[in-house]
Amino acid sequence: MTTRGPRTLVLGGVRSGKSGVGESMLAHQRAVRYIATGPTLTSDAEWVARVEQHRRRRDARYTTVETTDLTAELSVAPDTATLVDDLGNWLAADIDATDGWTSPTDRSERTEQLCAAIAGVTADLVIISPEVGLAPVPSTPAGRLFQDELGALNAAVAAVCDRVLLVVAGRVVELPAPSTPTAPSVSPTAPETAPAAPAEAPTAPKVSPTAPAKAPAAPEVSPTAPAEAPTAPTSAPTAPSAPVVAALAAREIDPIDAEVFDHIDRPDDAVADAARARQLTLTKPARSLGRLEELSVWVSACQGVCPPRSIEQATVVVFAGDHGVAQAGVSAYPPEVTAQMVANITSGGAAVNVLARQSGATVRVVDMSVDADTPPEVSGYKVRRGSGDLRVTDALSIAEARSAVAAGRAIVDDLVDSGADLLIAGEMGIGNTTPAAVLVGTLTRHEPVEVVGRGTGIDDIGWMRKTAAIRDGMRRGRRHLHDPLALVAAVGGADLAAMAGFLAQAAVRKTPVILDGVVVTAAALVAAELAPGAPAWWVAGHRSVEPAHAFALEHLDLEPILDLQMRLGEGSGALMALPIISSSVEILRSMSTFDEAGVSDAESAEAEHEATQAGDHLADDPRSEDSSTTSSAGV
Repeated sequence: MTTRGPRTLVLGGVRSGKSGVGESMLAHQRAVRYIATGPTLTSDAEWVARVEQHRRRRDARYTTVETTDLTAELSVAPDTATLVDDLGNWLAADIDATDGWTSPTDRSERTEQLCAAIAGVTADLVIISPEVGLAPVPSTPAGRLFQDELGALNAAVAAVCDRVLLVVAGRVVELPAPSTPTAPSVSPTAPETAPAAPAEAPTAPKVSPTAPAKAPAAPEVSPTAPAEAPTAPTSAPTAPSAPVVAALAAREIDPIDAEVFDHIDRPDDAVADAARARQLTLTKPARSLGRLEELSVWVSACQGVCPPRSIEQATVVVFAGDHGVAQAGVSAYPPEVTAQMVANITSGGAAVNVLARQSGATVRVVDMSVDADTPPEVSGYKVRRGSGDLRVTDALSIAEARSAVAAGRAIVDDLVDSGADLLIAGEMGIGNTTPAAVLVGTLTRHEPVEVVGRGTGIDDIGWMRKTAAIRDGMRRGRRHLHDPLALVAAVGGADLAAMAGFLAQAAVRKTPVILDGVVVTAAALVAAELAPGAPAWWVAGHRSVEPAHAFALEHLDLEPILDLQMRLGEGSGALMALPIISSSVEILRSMSTFDEAGVSDAESAEAEHEATQAGDHLADDPRSEDSSTTSSAGV
């Protein structure tokens, strides 16, 4: 599969730290082409000093190209990781070259050519540009012209980039995509009369120097944007005649103190003892069914009755959400696949639907943060469109995290009140194994390279991007190690926060849960911090091939039922385990006891054997015959 590197536009004012941010985004590259667009021959001593300082900051990995023909240079080596610094100087030089200061012209064609060259770059590309309004520009006709042209240029370049970051005082904020994408104007309306050539025109290139003095340490930002993925389906599969996904009506929620849970009791120990004792009376050798016996004991203790009731209303809730970090190329699929898969699940065509039909479970889908419009029946609890990029900004605000946790709790209450007797959390979200790995690494104290996995099947380059993203996320998350709500807000997402609330509330409502793969189990780690004691109400359905999953299960002291080398998600691994758990319950419920079947158990057989041996021994003892003879003789 051919992959494309990320394209990122980094905006900021003079000395904001934007160049440092751009350099950090390419820190993982072995070779970087640095395209400097500023003037190199000048009598400005201060400018020369800045350029020299900037050169010293770049190590041997960099090859510097000093040119104002940016379009041509980008086309020369599109497969080389590139840092362009910056568009402001390129624009000023281009206006100079076309005599644009005295005769403003339509620059749209030149901008389109540059954007086409940017779109043709296949390697990682970072473009630095001054943000209009954050850089000092003379209040002159030339200054106003420059501002207008730069604003139009930035908008056009942003439209062909995967991400746009704003740097202020060394802090990075990711700018959201327009809600209704429109083609930006590539050239401002030309003034009715051309301004006279100003004396200030020669100073325009200094709007944003190519090499600003080094700003305070800018936060490291890892490589971005997704690799090109296999072509995603343009439409969901045709819905089956009978709907298989039940609608989940949203109830009104109160997010205040949503992260505060009541004390959680353990499953009933006395009932567990009774279930173990009953296992010993069933027509089989003791403990001959291995793990099945303990699973039935667990369900019995959760239900508080022995023998346990049959599992009749198992329900899977698939929590869907998009993640800003997916733009960093951490998945083999583009982010828009999330919404497409939500439609697929809703129409009954996904693996979770097939497995649910096989095991008699019901599937429900909840859109917590899909970056698209979804039907009202799945979006009733939606917190936002997409989560922030955990590498450089919080995934959620604290208020959004509370709302997501409250939504998870409300969903459990709705299901349990409707008769659900076993719950499964599933998930759907491109890039969601990255925040999951960040949470697992942070809470279990493992390094990024230990918890990173292949997710949807990324290649080696994608693996490196994902590792860097996890590293940056863990760096931001560690400060919240002892505050689970703040942690899931900083580096999780609305789907993970909702699952944490769902899993913890299931324990509050004394309802057993089968955990799925690494994403759900990462949310379980957060739930265990929010609600100590909750893990006693969960069982691990399977062990995923994702390395982080094994660490999370170990931390929760849960032994998986299955190990089928799965990594799909959606709740698929938990659904594979559901028939096993149901069978264990039926064994304890319906299997005959030794007394009922008239079969001797081990103790009865041993007693009968001992009695038989004693009788045989007595009949063969010659002393009994001598005693009888003596007695007769004496009479």
